[in-house]
Amino acid sequence: MHAGMSTATFQLAVGSPVVTRSGAQWADEGSIEDLARIAEAADRLGYHHLTCSEHIALPSSELGRRGSLYWDPLATFGYLAARTERIRFATSVLVLAYHHPLEIAKRYGTLDKISNGRVILGVGVGTLKEEFDLIGAPFDDRALRSDDALKALRASLSKRLPEYHGPFYDFEGLVVDPCAVQEHLPIWVGGRTLRSLRRAVTLTDGWCPFAVTPSQAAEWLQRVDVPSGFEVVLPPTERLDPVSEPSKTQEVLGETAALGATIIMAGFASRSLEDYLEQLEALAAIRTGM
Repeated sequence: MHAGMSTATFQLAVGSPVVTRSGAQWADEGSIEDLARIAEAADRLGYHHLTCSEHIALPSSELGRRGSLYWDPLATFGYLAARTERIRFATSVLVLAYHHPLEIAKRYGTLDKISNGRVILGVGVGTLKEEFDLIGAPFDDRALRSDDALKALRASLSKRLPEYHGPFYDFEGLVVDPCAVQEHLPIWVGGRTLRSLRRAVTLTDGWCPFAVTPSQAAEWLQRVDVPSGFEVVLPPTERLDPVSEPSKTQEVLGETAALGATIIMAGFASRSLEDYLEQLEALAAIRTGM
């Protein structure tokens, strides 16, 4: 093996700070310029993607569990696309039932055009009934509706004249322009259940669970037929400190990849933006050396 050649089979991604509450004061009070500096650094260092979640309005009773801060992914990624060149943008996640599939195809197809083909659609079924009720989205049949939405999206993304006929969504003879520039825009499924993984391997290109440990993910992955090229996005079991603990960080990365992760979501216990940027660089160097 040549010096400097990496044998690591996984990629790194950034679970974007600033856009959701992390408990770090600098990030929770962070600006778009702070986020742009992180995006530019991750772009330069070869990270695979950045994330941004979606919530419209949360009940105050949920704030302790879910936090209150959720930047809109479309607006956020539209700005970051102009500040970066290679890194991809993954919604983590859009709630399918909150949108018509053609609404997603148009809005994120436009983002795909703006970013020169760097969008990944992370989507989910959703669990917050109060938010469903707020916008008049049906809750009880959301799983079946989401499956139909995924099929409709796959039939619609990247097509100016989409056509789909399903039990919940049915359309033809409509123009969506602009549309995605990627011939096959990746769709990933989020969630925290085995059912979400089964939905992902059946209908999409990847799985980006939350609140699922790598060991639990590994057990579930053994119970499904994982397609070739399927992405599994997992965080390590603990926040990393690649600056102070490089050996331990390398060990954790290796363990997470061995449990099935093809992309590992970086998370740091950072004290400032500069500290975060230093951690980001150190982690990339460790991964390159593996």
